[in-house]
Amino acid sequence: MDPCPFLRLIIESLALKLPQPTKPVAVASGGVYPTTTPCFCKLRLKNFQSQTALLPLSNGSGDSPPESSTSAAGFHLDALTLRRVSGKPVTLCVEVFTGRMGRSCGVNSGKLVGSVQVTVHLGVSQTRPAVFQDGWMKLGNDHEKPSAKLHLTVRTELDPRFVFQFGGEPECSPVVFQIQGNISQPVFSCKFSADRSRSRSLPPNFSNKNRGWMRTLAREKERQGRERKGWMVMIYDLSGSPVAAASMITPFVPSPGTDRVSRSNPGAWLILRPHGFSVSSWKPWGRLEAWRERGPVDGLGYKFELVTDNGPSNGVPIAEATMSVKKGGLFCIDRRVSKSDSAASTSSRSPIKGFVMGSTVEGEGKVSKPMVQVGIQHVTCMADAALFIALSAAIDLSMDACRLFSRKLRKELCHDEQDSCS
Repeated sequence: MDPCPFLRLIIESLALKLPQPTKPVAVASGGVYPTTTPCFCKLRLKNFQSQTALLPLSNGSGDSPPESSTSAAGFHLDALTLRRVSGKPVTLCVEVFTGRMGRSCGVNSGKLVGSVQVTVHLGVSQTRPAVFQDGWMKLGNDHEKPSAKLHLTVRTELDPRFVFQFGGEPECSPVVFQIQGNISQPVFSCKFSADRSRSRSLPPNFSNKNRGWMRTLAREKERQGRERKGWMVMIYDLSGSPVAAASMITPFVPSPGTDRVSRSNPGAWLILRPHGFSVSSWKPWGRLEAWRERGPVDGLGYKFELVTDNGPSNGVPIAEATMSVKKGGLFCIDRRVSKSDSAASTSSRSPIKGFVMGSTVEGEGKVSKPMVQVGIQHVTCMADAALFIALSAAIDLSMDACRLFSRKLRKELCHDEQDSCS
């Protein structure tokens, strides 16, 4: 397998130094930035979504490095972007604000202090790591007056990845292709199944006298219609051998009195790899939980853990986040991105180093053909890549599993005995 070229633009060592007042001045005059005021910056790069990062204040003197600093998530440039900007420098703009991040009554709550620009030559970066800024930069053009200074490091590093594309929706048992430039070739096949072991047929000795059995059957059917269980995706290599699987081990059920899967009772998947010589012997590799978040934005919440030898209940959390149910998003395992998302993501036991994988997830009701990227350092053979394909299928299917129970599922996702299908 040949990887695709990727480049990571890293913005780190962020800190702010405010000018020292020569005499006490009222805050309202705008002459002094109070040291208790929170500060943040916005990073802008053309054709990319802007990013925001908090700025710790530095009290150091001269050009010494800041006592503490933060990092931004950075920007990921794929092969298409690199070809488009090849030979052309790009400009990173960093705007610094005082005040709290976000908007209040539709108006940005921060007050602009100043901005700096850093020119990045991507042509140089495609062959070797490069540093374009490392140190303090003055905010403002007036060199006579004291002004705030921003400390930042801007650098690039090579980040090649394997890229895969599902040929269809995971529940439709598609072929998975590896993408290399304009070339795509099949590398895996998927087989989706739902638990169809239960039968709707009546026993041969059923009679009108056995009304109790009929009521029991009706209650069982109603209960089954209020749970989503038994889903499984098998991943096969080109020879037809199973190399990975995603199995729903905890049913997705609505919380009492609601029609949604809650965080307090999430559904769960096990990501499995073959173990031993038997085709029926599997070993858990990861565990994915998913639920439907409440709040101003309807979201799919998820948490992924690596399974240790101590069992699935003692996993190492490496990713936890929420994505929009309406718009979908990117399921991502990336140390630089996830470390600020939750305390679980910063577990000292986490083996995550940089980018691991990313998988696209479409919004609810939309056709989803996940695009999967995997860092080359995490793939030593095709079976390793298959695990990430199985995980991508599981998070994509979780969008359907967490669909409100007042709405119908498509027929490919339903058990034979359920009527809650479109």
